[in-house]
Amino acid sequence: YFLVMLIAVVLDLLVGEARRWHPLVGFGRAAAWLELKLNFPLVFLGGQRGTGVLALILLVAPPVVGVIWLSGFSPWLALGLEVYVLYWALGSKSLYQHATAVTRALRQGDVAVARRCTSNMVSRDTSHMDEQAMLKATVESVLENGCDAVFGALFWFLVAGAPGVVAYRLINTLDAMWGYRNPRFLNFGFCAAKLDDGLNFIPARLTAVTYYCVSRWRFSWKWSWKWSLKQGWSQWFDQIRSWDSPNGAWVIGAGASALGVTLGGAAQYGGKLKWRPEVGGQNPVTMNHVQEALVLVYKSMALWLLLVALGESLIG
Repeated sequence: YFLVMLIAVVLDLLVGEARRWHPLVGFGRAAAWLELKLNFPLVFLGGQRGTGVLALILLVAPPVVGVIWLSGFSPWLALGLEVYVLYWALGSKSLYQHATAVTRALRQGDVAVARRCTSNMVSRDTSHMDEQAMLKATVESVLENGCDAVFGALFWFLVAGAPGVVAYRLINTLDAMWGYRNPRFLNFGFCAAKLDDGLNFIPARLTAVTYYCVSRWRFSWKWSWKWSLKQGWSQWFDQIRSWDSPNGAWVIGAGASALGVTLGGAAQYGGKLKWRPEVGGQNPVTMNHVQEALVLVYKSMALWLLLVALGESLIG
């Protein structure tokens, strides 16, 4: 597991997402086409929720079965598939590129470009965002996508190998496309949204714990690290309990506490103002915090790799 994870992470950091023929791009197009064909109520399937389940099965089952089938031909092919699947499921370099595009545009004073770059990272309305709102949205996206595009994929690789990564990443993509609470997707995307919540339940909490622990490494291991972790955990847990998105609250709340900034608050979604309880510290987000959020994700990746390497050495 460690060797496959290391190779996939290095490939992602060096190469990033493929500019052409990326599997998730093709999958997204297929999902958009199938949604247009099936997003209407069928009585014998239980309405739009039923057609949403059917669409999800039609899209996710063939790739998962295909990976299992190909892996049976030889151990070397199975190893190559594991590296390839985990590599395309990771998105740490893409996360860096999207986040730094926002800060670069802001430093250049190009607000229009910064808003467009922010819209590539979040689903909220960005057309009237000021600099502070864009920076806050960018940091939240880095922290939350650290779970979706990095740690969730690593977790499900450890649990279920390449098929688990494929299922997780495809369902995660469907949730991003169909998981909106609007008339079009409220029922059709219900299954994808709930499955994504379930698949991210453990990874989100592990990611949150990792963020928080990594940020506390500067303290003494003898006493002050344990004390600060316990104190911060209690405050952070009280903050996140009223969020609508329990998984996102864990990740963003832990990241905000680790960075010492205030996240959450008001945001525009579909023309409507939505309020989320504020989490984290007392400081406003700055451009430096975007870089610090990225560093937090990369340090957390290093910790996961270290723990997997130690686990394999102890077991082996």
